[in-house]
Amino acid sequence: MHLNNSLLKFKNLTISFQNGDQENTAVSNVSFSLIKGEILAIVGESGSGKSVTSLSAMGLLRKGGSYKSGEIIYTDRKGSSTDFLRLSDEEMRKYRGNKIAMIFQEPMTSLNPVFKCGEQVAESLILHLRLNKKEAKARVIELFKEVLLPRPEVIYDAYPHQISGGQKQRVMIAMAIACNPEILIADEPTTALDVTVQKSILQLLKNIQNKHGIGIVFITHDLGVVAEIADRVIVMYKGNIVEQGSVKEVLMTPKHAYTKGLLACRPPVDKVLKSLPTVNDFMFIDKQGKLSSREQSVDKVFESLSISQTTKNKERQILYEQDPILRLRNIKVEYPISKTIFGKVKEVVKAVDEVSFDIYPGETLGLVGESGCGKTTLGRAILQLIKPKSGEVWYQGVDLVKCDVSKMRLFRKELQIIFQDPYSSLNPRMTIGEAIKEPMEVHGIGLNSKDRKVKVQELLEKVGLTSEIYDRYPHEFSGGQRQRICIARALAVNPRFIICDESVSALDVSVQAQVLNLLNDLKRDLGFTYIFISHDLSVVKYMSDRIVVMNQGRIEEIGLSDEVYNSPQQEYTKKLIAAIPKGEALYG
Repeated sequence: MHLNNSLLKFKNLTISFQNGDQENTAVSNVSFSLIKGEILAIVGESGSGKSVTSLSAMGLLRKGGSYKSGEIIYTDRKGSSTDFLRLSDEEMRKYRGNKIAMIFQEPMTSLNPVFKCGEQVAESLILHLRLNKKEAKARVIELFKEVLLPRPEVIYDAYPHQISGGQKQRVMIAMAIACNPEILIADEPTTALDVTVQKSILQLLKNIQNKHGIGIVFITHDLGVVAEIADRVIVMYKGNIVEQGSVKEVLMTPKHAYTKGLLACRPPVDKVLKSLPTVNDFMFIDKQGKLSSREQSVDKVFESLSISQTTKNKERQILYEQDPILRLRNIKVEYPISKTIFGKVKEVVKAVDEVSFDIYPGETLGLVGESGCGKTTLGRAILQLIKPKSGEVWYQGVDLVKCDVSKMRLFRKELQIIFQDPYSSLNPRMTIGEAIKEPMEVHGIGLNSKDRKVKVQELLEKVGLTSEIYDRYPHEFSGGQRQRICIARALAVNPRFIICDESVSALDVSVQAQVLNLLNDLKRDLGFTYIFISHDLSVVKYMSDRIVVMNQGRIEEIGLSDEVYNSPQQEYTKKLIAAIPKGEALYG
């Protein structure tokens, strides 16, 4: 691979954002090249500058951003070069979508909900390739076939809300490759997808890259995905490139402490740890405020955090000698999908179908499966946020299914949920303190407002934040900090049982490790019982004592996490485990 054969060359790029009187540098003196026919991964945490760098190549910097220095040189098939930073908005439009295209992280917000999927893809063909509507439709259906969408003619006329997350992402890929671009930027395109859909999307991108010979910039925080798909990798930290090289070089023999930290944060599937390493185990800020590295290997950090399997087995033996805290019996949840003209239900989908199991005090029970398997619906049915059609949920000798609203309210403070999205879970008009204090007021916890404020400040400290943020608003915090705030809010009512519904799936691996450690510390200190819902099997295996595998509303398999992961009995479970990214460079 020759670096002089570059499609896109970033030279000394520096970008800053104006925030009131303050100017913040987001990207500092960054230089690298994208080569024709390669997949180049850019990794780093939120705020590392990876997305800003790539968006700058599209001319899509958000308001307040400005280029302080540098060049972004695009070289076309004829060898002619253009500096994207010197183009006007009007000139850049000729390249955007035509020569350089982008797949965004969240397809639901990237697709317009009021237009049909096919029409949205056809728009760029009509604009850039001057096709008429009939020609554009024929080409879109061809593209839908290429990205392996089922029933492409039907999906052409479907609206975004009528298709699954994986299908929406395939529509976005079809849109990105519609005009045969030479460069494709994929910004976290698989972050919110379950492992089997993620695997199919990664394979699809590789096939497209091989077929069309395009260069792909793949932005991610998941080093397992990097090992699966990329040729080269760039590691960014606080706007700087700290390491770059081939995937094998960077992931097998990382040089920079930050890269070592990112590698170690990912829950290992072959080790038993009492807590996960974090980036802070490899880096620290010295007394002069300078970033320094701790000279220790990933293996050494793992060794210091390990516990024996014998110790783990003894803990579990004590756990399962108790009486269950919660008993589920034959839970069934159905949704109508078609009705007669008189409103009578003709057809239903069985979201949860005759599910039964027990949960023990202090246990973490993992609930896994693909999107649509019923795991989130089951979690909400346990808390009676959705009323089951039939079945029983026994808690403290009471069947919650038979409780009316007023009686259920008495149990609400003991049974809590932490949702997936910390952005939509917090009211943007309420301060952090008010958001955490509100459920305490509803349930009459605390002597008065002053007493409750003290308790909120203590909770903020407990989840690794400071009491000074009490009067600040949600938009002032990162995703990881917001999730900690949501955890503090759940703890405010002194619960005994918490459902974590995909509560770490959208977080960077380093922040995810901190939140997982926090949840385990709280379980140890306060005796919580968790149901941990996730599509990430490596996270579930690390967190859980037992795993329940769900498929199409039913339980496929249930057992101790190590046994289910290492010796799955069902073909469906084997398929889920096989879909976990296990790139050769990362896992040997």
